[in-house]
Amino acid sequence: MYLEIVEANKPKRGRKRTADSITKRLAAIQKELTTADAIVKLRLTQERMNLTAELATKQLGSDFTKLENQFVKIAAEYSQRNGITYSAWQEMGVQPNVLKRAGINREEL
Repeated sequence: MYLEIVEANKPKRGRKRTADSITKRLAAIQKELTTADAIVKLRLTQERMNLTAELATKQLGSDFTKLENQFVKIAAEYSQRNGITYSAWQEMGVQPNVLKRAGINREEL
């Protein structure tokens, strides 16, 4: 679950979206859907699904902290057992400070 949230919230180019801006865009999508043709409806539907998932992860708050703490407890052992490198974790979106807390160093593996 932690990795899914991290991956969904990887930093993207441009301004970071807030919960408020996501909510506003979701409302705009609802209006656009009423008059859109089939292809545009398909694109808007996917955008709505993506934004809904992003909003849900933003609203996790302390739950995310709990998941991160659980990740920190098991990540080093899991990495060692499965040959997962620092770089692989980072590519998945795990922040360097979290990897450090977990005891996963750049030099290992």
